[in-house]
Amino acid sequence: MTIKARFITLEGSEGAGKTTALNTIKNQLEQWQVPYIVTREPGGEPSAELIRDILLHTEHLEPLTELLLMFAARNEHVKKVIHPSLDQGTWVISDRFVDASFAYQGFGRGIDLDFIGQLDRLTVGDTQPDLTLWLDVDPDIGLKRASDRSEKDRIEQENDAFFKRIQSGYAHRQAADPDRIKRIDANLSVSAVQEQIAHLIETYDYWMKP
Repeated sequence: MTIKARFITLEGSEGAGKTTALNTIKNQLEQWQVPYIVTREPGGEPSAELIRDILLHTEHLEPLTELLLMFAARNEHVKKVIHPSLDQGTWVISDRFVDASFAYQGFGRGIDLDFIGQLDRLTVGDTQPDLTLWLDVDPDIGLKRASDRSEKDRIEQENDAFFKRIQSGYAHRQAADPDRIKRIDANLSVSAVQEQIAHLIETYDYWMKP
């Protein structure tokens, strides 16, 4: 199967089930026998991983500092990993990307969306996702799943209102770009979520476009 390399991102709040989604996508790409890499944000590149540690484990960061560190890590990620991989014909699957900054730092922290857009244009430019799966989970359900999974990081320790704002942020992004961002009901069982994602990947007609 000869298809242009595509860039897929997974978005959602804590406990949305991005690992399940990732494995479902990987299975489909392996069936198609296309080369791919899996990466994440913040992180995905050695320097960006160092920034990730600051972002997740520093006791307190000012909202603007958090945003600028996110985009500093993203700049390294895009320039050194994502863009070169796509140029080489390798598909890229990223656990979170720029939509997360609009949801977390924009809606969650209250930073001006136009300013975030400026940073997006400066760092990401044309290296935008072809498809984004938004795993939409009720914040209470997601936080319960996350707490059962591991010790909470700095962001996971935020209050319920913060995560409800994030959900609103993702809904806002999806409404503005429904062709790219596809909502997955992540409140359902693992098998039901897998079925939604597999169907979407298998039938997404964008893959066939040049």
